[in-house]
Amino acid sequence: MFLFWAVAGVLAAAAAGLILMRAAGAATGASDADPARTLYRRQLTEIDDLAERGLMADAERKSAHAEAARRLLAATDAPARPWSADTRARGAILLAVAAAPALALGLYLQLGAPGTPDQPYAARLKAWRDGDLMQLTPPQAAAVLRQVTGERPSDAEGFRLLGMVEGAAQNPLGAVRALRKASELAPQRPEIWQMLGEAEIVAAGGKVDANAEAAFRKLQALQPEDPSARFFLAQAKADAGRKAEAVSELQALLAAMPADDPRRGAVEASIARIEGQPAAARDPQQAALIQSMVDGLAAKLKDNPDNPDGWVRLVRAYAVLGDNQKRDEAYASARARYAARPQVVQQLDEAARAEQMR
Repeated sequence: MFLFWAVAGVLAAAAAGLILMRAAGAATGASDADPARTLYRRQLTEIDDLAERGLMADAERKSAHAEAARRLLAATDAPARPWSADTRARGAILLAVAAAPALALGLYLQLGAPGTPDQPYAARLKAWRDGDLMQLTPPQAAAVLRQVTGERPSDAEGFRLLGMVEGAAQNPLGAVRALRKASELAPQRPEIWQMLGEAEIVAAGGKVDANAEAAFRKLQALQPEDPSARFFLAQAKADAGRKAEAVSELQALLAAMPADDPRRGAVEASIARIEGQPAAARDPQQAALIQSMVDGLAAKLKDNPDNPDGWVRLVRAYAVLGDNQKRDEAYASARARYAARPQVVQQLDEAARAEQMR
């Protein structure tokens, strides 16, 4: 490492010295003649040449010729101002260039880790895979799952998990690729189509584009009354200008939802947005009622934790309410409890990704 810094410093100093030498040579050979006069004379010649070759109309030639001639006369009449270089600045520049690598080296020795050995990507990936997967960051977990799915290209569940982790790693295009593969391998799993539709929306910048609409239509074919499919397909109609149809479908969805469903606020806000009305403020009494129900569900699960449906509803409720800390705590606890039941784990994953109520 020290050899690297020594070589880098020498190269930086040599480059600075070369630049200063060339600049000094240019200053020594500088002429008092104004180069602008030569430039404008050459421009007049080029204008005439373009006109003779038929590449410039006569009117354009006259206009450009007059402008170049005007500038040539102005440059001829202007007093000569010979260029000169400030030789005193050269030493300061050379000193600054030489000091920069030394300062960088000092900062590296203070803040860096010069004794740390190289960490090839393959070795880091193996360490991530052999360690506790729950402790990995989303990008690290995505790297591990990409390797796993490469080894098991027919594992739909692996691609589903990869899509979820890619989304958490802020890689929407990677999530879409993984979930499209999962949907090809397991076209009868509705949760995969829902995840794919939501990932397509994120990748499209929040718009329900044709790809997202196709995914939600697949979901609706499998589960006709699925709230997510109904909601986003109505959004697609609103984006296409069919606002009356969109509002009608959202109102029907709202009527089918339980009164204490925390997702009702998102549906109501969407209806107001489509109709061009300000979104209604959340009713404090309703919010308190919802929070009371959620707290009651959490208390019941504490006394009787063997209730997978209850855990799924609790995780979804915390996600919709925007209480991420409690959502993560409930999700981790339930996922550890039902790790041997893939169907419940899938439902928990879906619930944890529920959109927050606005």
